[in-house]
Amino acid sequence: MSNPDQTSSTMRVVIGTDHRGTHAGEHVIRTLERLGYEGYIVNACEGSCDYPEQAYIVGEEINSGNAQRGVLICGTGIGMSIAANKIKNLRAALVHDELTAQLSRSHNDANVLCLSADLLGERLIEKIIEAWMSADFEGGRHARRVKKICAIENGQDPRTLNDAQPA
Repeated sequence: MSNPDQTSSTMRVVIGTDHRGTHAGEHVIRTLERLGYEGYIVNACEGSCDYPEQAYIVGEEINSGNAQRGVLICGTGIGMSIAANKIKNLRAALVHDELTAQLSRSHNDANVLCLSADLLGERLIEKIIEAWMSADFEGGRHARRVKKICAIENGQDPRTLNDAQPA
């Protein structure tokens, strides 16, 4: 496991898991390192732990600038996704394959990836991480939509934002 206090120009990815995602989280770190990224687990679970706490800690790491992206893993990924999307500045996407991983980045600028430890095998997790880490946000009409997501997060009606950009 990498040291989260290291200073590096390499993108840092924080990983949070509950007890069901611990093994998958370790596999994600190995995959990230193979791809040239720095991955680290925060608040590793020893025994049972609650996924909302893990999501919150990952959000703190991203919002403080300690990490640029995050990966959250629980049994289904659903609980982590719900919890993470309550945290300001996080756009968490629950994905199940390479296509949804790629689209979560290119269309939604997702900065947190949520995975199911129970439903995805190691090889599929590798492919998902590869697709998610290599995809760039496309901007354009998608930037307008992400801006509206941010407006909702700030208690604004997204219909009040007027952009001249076509759909």
